[in-house]
Amino acid sequence: MPEVLLAERSGTGGVGRLDIAAARQRLEDVRDELDRSVAVLDGAHQRHPLVADYPQDPADAGTSLAESDRAEAILAAAKARRLKVIDALVRLDNGSYGVCVDCGKPVPEGRLEVKPEAARCLTCQAKRDGRDRLRR
Repeated sequence: MPEVLLAERSGTGGVGRLDIAAARQRLEDVRDELDRSVAVLDGAHQRHPLVADYPQDPADAGTSLAESDRAEAILAAAKARRLKVIDALVRLDNGSYGVCVDCGKPVPEGRLEVKPEAARCLTCQAKRDGRDRLRR
């Protein structure tokens, strides 16, 4: 389990000076892991295109299409999380990491341990998730 990233908070609720290096390392580790995953998924998707050069049994074609759709969804999710990690690194650089982008309150330490790219406190994230569900 990762060590606690935010042992000390500054007056505005951001990351304490002593924890910046640990937070940065954690975010960079997550970014690097996502980069590797995206590279593997991109390579696998390119090696197995949707349309084969030879006729396939309809059941095999359906399975290939389902696998391709699943791989594309996983790839899209990895790319989206990578963007969130990059945004978190920017917030770390400008001193706003660990502060909710919506309400300005501190993001709980436990949330940042589990999800270091989190930009919102639990309350604001729950509100956002509820709005997103209504739009679908």
